[in-house]
Amino acid sequence: MKLRNLGSSDLRVSAIGVGCMNFGSMCDQSATDAIVAMAFDLGVNLFDVADIYGGTLNRAEAMLGKALGARRQSAIIATKFGAKLGGGGGAAPGGGSADYIMKAVEASLTALGTDYIDLYQHHFPDTGTPVEETLTALDALVRQGKVRHIGCSNYVGAQLTAALEASGRLSVARFVSAQNRYSLLTRDIEQDLVPVCLANGVGILPYFPLESGLLSGKYRKGQPLPEGSRFARWRGGGSFASEARYAIVEKLAGYGERRGRTVLDLAIGWLAAQPAVTSVIAGVTRPDQLAQNVAAGSWDPGPEQLAAIRAIATG
Repeated sequence: MKLRNLGSSDLRVSAIGVGCMNFGSMCDQSATDAIVAMAFDLGVNLFDVADIYGGTLNRAEAMLGKALGARRQSAIIATKFGAKLGGGGGAAPGGGSADYIMKAVEASLTALGTDYIDLYQHHFPDTGTPVEETLTALDALVRQGKVRHIGCSNYVGAQLTAALEASGRLSVARFVSAQNRYSLLTRDIEQDLVPVCLANGVGILPYFPLESGLLSGKYRKGQPLPEGSRFARWRGGGSFASEARYAIVEKLAGYGERRGRTVLDLAIGWLAAQPAVTSVIAGVTRPDQLAQNVAAGSWDPGPEQLAAIRAIATG
């Protein structure tokens, strides 16, 4: 598994990461243990979690911490703070304030069973709190050794720019990563956030790289939904699926078949090859899914292939 520096930091992370949002909801402790064990077997060291994952506060973090056990020193733990609990997304009231951060980090450290967090990410921008307050509080955690590096999530380009400028002005720790939704089918950040990241040495950690499974190849137009799958439980793919998106998947499948590649290979391989992307964060519920993601991430498509895949995905 390839290791890359996260943005301009010295943090070395695997090109494929484990998205831990299913821990505690779709995965019990036994399944979590198996996924973490497989990650180490495959050379994956990045585990991305959040204090709200798992249905109850800090549940997924506690499960990850238990699964890591004595291997904690070999792992890069990325967790997040500042989101509303309940699955609806969005910032918690005051989620970027100093008081909120200081309480949240202690709860996460306790749940994870560790005395430091490798990457502490602001989950959603808190427009009610000055970014200077957020950054000053995070800088204090870095100075205390409780956090190694800081990142943001769901920031737009202007918000990241403002944060980076504030870090320079205040001489405090700066965001080294930006975690946003990014995939072959959702490329909005290319017009806004990506240029800011490339210009400032900020590494992008894409989430929903497979569009909740649509780009895994297991959902095909006109075919029954696999029993027990997300789309089956949702009685369709919800906002992730549409006639136009299914049509693109069919074209990607055809392109891949002619080259001995799956839709999953195209989706992850293309994303991992983007200049601003450091590690592709994909949620899994089984060890074999992680193995498939790692195999896809090991493919190194050439410029012509990348251009062709983008053209198909553009529709």
